[in-house]
Amino acid sequence: MARAGLYGLLAANAVVVAVLFVRAGFGADALVLLGRLTGLYGALLMAFQLLLVARLPWLDRRIGMDRLTLWHRWTGFALLWTLLAHAVFITCGYAGMSSLDPVDQLVDLAETVEGVLRAVVALALLLVVGAVSARRARRRLAYETWHFIHLYTYVAVVLAFTHQVAAGSTFTASTAATAYWYGLWGAALTAVLAGRVVLPLWRNRRHRLRVTAVVPENDHVVSVHITGRDLHRLPARAGQFFLWRFLTRDRWWQANPYSLSAAPDGRGLRLTVKAAGDGSAALRGLRPGTRVFAEGPYGAFTALHRTRPDVLLVAGGVGVTPIRALLEELHGHAVVLYRVTAEADAVLHDELRRLALARGAELHLITGPPVPDRLAPAELARLVPDLTDRDVYVCGPPGMTAAVLRSLRELGVPRRQIHHERFSLAG
Repeated sequence: MARAGLYGLLAANAVVVAVLFVRAGFGADALVLLGRLTGLYGALLMAFQLLLVARLPWLDRRIGMDRLTLWHRWTGFALLWTLLAHAVFITCGYAGMSSLDPVDQLVDLAETVEGVLRAVVALALLLVVGAVSARRARRRLAYETWHFIHLYTYVAVVLAFTHQVAAGSTFTASTAATAYWYGLWGAALTAVLAGRVVLPLWRNRRHRLRVTAVVPENDHVVSVHITGRDLHRLPARAGQFFLWRFLTRDRWWQANPYSLSAAPDGRGLRLTVKAAGDGSAALRGLRPGTRVFAEGPYGAFTALHRTRPDVLLVAGGVGVTPIRALLEELHGHAVVLYRVTAEADAVLHDELRRLALARGAELHLITGPPVPDRLAPAELARLVPDLTDRDVYVCGPPGMTAAVLRSLRELGVPRRQIHHERFSLAG
């Protein structure tokens, strides 16, 4: 229902933009008109982007942060191409009327028309963000570097909005158009302010989180224990994650996504992290008493979306952290499949074994190289004969998660019973 609502909201606003564009009139060159229309839809997509990244609890609980992030990625590329089309159409249209070449025309517009230079800077920033978000570049960048560059998107948003106010003829074509665009941008910016500034500041002021212990699990994995005030009022569930900011002198500005590795009990929180970048590697050196600023909880990978009484939990590598937390909270019979390359890589395995024994769950540790696939359809059906009668939760590296999802579809597990979170840098 929430997904349909978002699609419906975008479609309804697309119709409104088209109506306002038509009502503004067509007294211009065809290319200029196309440029204006693509610019308007670029503005709409930018506002929609803000809603997707606002981290509003209502949307997150129903859709999940990983799916919202995926939509944000594809909307971002659509936005980039739309704004490029806007720039090309506008520049070429005015160049055709003035007999200047497109480059000279763009320079002339930037020098003579208020707001155009800001738009050029905004587009350049978005091109840089788009380039570092491409898969090949993203894999080579540390999460911290990528996140820092991505923050320049907000600068681009401000510049683009002021450009629309200054140079957008459709923006001022009528009182209704002006009210619509101010209302759209106001709602989008209010959502971001509420979800990403006001709510995190209020929760952290209320709970005052601090590190109480740092426990190495093996040479590459560490668990961080955190406590605070009134944690029973923090609406966190097993399977969710936070964006953690540890307020040390050299790391206070970095926020990293890590899942809870134990079900919240109202007294403390725990995250278990594998060293995958500078931020995660530095956690081993945290000292008890370090202040913590946490944004969240986020994610729909929880028991709230269960449809069946029994469950299958599939974990890969350190993706076991939300699975271990879920096992602690879920009711009904559970089967846990834990996939690792070698037994030494099985983080929290002893905890899982004790927890499975206490809750009457089945635990299977599956070891070996990625090929052959030890979670292929035949093997899954052998290990869990009643698979189609269970909810299935999957969390692990992207390759493993994709393979398990293919196996589940091949075995006929209904889509509504499959819950997955794509795991890469988050612990």
